[in-house]
Amino acid sequence: MLQPKRVKYRKSQRKCGPMKTKATRGNRVAFGDFGLQALEPTWLTARQIEAGRIAISHFLRGEGRYWIRVFPHKSVTSKPLEVRMGGGKADIDYWCAVVKEGTILFEIGGIPEEIAKQALNRAAHKLPIKCRMVKRLPKI
Repeated sequence: MLQPKRVKYRKSQRKCGPMKTKATRGNRVAFGDFGLQALEPTWLTARQIEAGRIAISHFLRGEGRYWIRVFPHKSVTSKPLEVRMGGGKADIDYWCAVVKEGTILFEIGGIPEEIAKQALNRAAHKLPIKCRMVKRLPKI
């Protein structure tokens, strides 16, 4: 499971800034030929990212390359059900990546477009948001 090796503060605050704005960084295909772009803002858990990675790697069967462009830096805490107020902040429940609209989540390279479309479609089914496939912009 993806999580940071070391963090300055173990428990982060819930507020994560203006997540509803569009992504200005990480919104273009940089490494591969095709990418999976998020169309909604969300918190992607490490389990969801891993499920998408497994779906892509199983479909490709060692052909081509893929890149994961998001990493779960944010810790999310939660208390058990029916616990009274007080008693401090709860333990870390999971790690998540803060994803803005337009962020590239996965990239694929070295394979034909039709196979890349199928692989990214399988990964998109594992995620809780709407996604679309995008191509690399030609260099000028």
